[in-house]
Amino acid sequence: MYVSARTDYAVRAMLTIAAGHPQLVKAAALAAAQDIPLSFLQGILLDLRRAGLLHSHRGVDGGYSLARPAEEITVGDVVRSVGGALTMVRGLPTGTTTYHGVATGLKDVWLAVEQAIEGVVNHRTLAELTVSAVSTN
Repeated sequence: MYVSARTDYAVRAMLTIAAGHPQLVKAAALAAAQDIPLSFLQGILLDLRRAGLLHSHRGVDGGYSLARPAEEITVGDVVRSVGGALTMVRGLPTGTTTYHGVATGLKDVWLAVEQAIEGVVNHRTLAELTVSAVSTN
C-alpha cells in the first residue's frame, strides 16, 4: 500500500477535527496544526465533505465538524474518500488483475495483501487514534 501525501494529510486533518470536537475547526487552523499547505488541504476537505465524513459551516464562526461520531469513522473510510481503492496493481483495482501460467496464483497474494490492509484500516477509528494520542502525550 502506498500512502500518498493527500491520504496522509486527510487522515491527519480528520484526527485534528475529531480531537477538537465539538468545536468547529477552521481550514487555516488545520493547515497550521498539521503543517499542510492550505490550498492543498482545501481540496482534501472538499473530498471529505462530498464523501459524507465532514460538515462545513459557513460564516465568521464557521469551520469543519465530523458528519458522524469519531467512533463510526474508520481510517479506511478516510483513505477511500480521498484515494479510492486501498490497493491497486498496475493502476487497477486488485480484484480485476489477471495472470496466466506460473503467475496465476499471484492474484491471490495481492488479494490477501488487500484483505490484511483492510483488516487494519477498517477497524481503527478516529476515536481510538485520538484517545491513544492523548494518552501518550
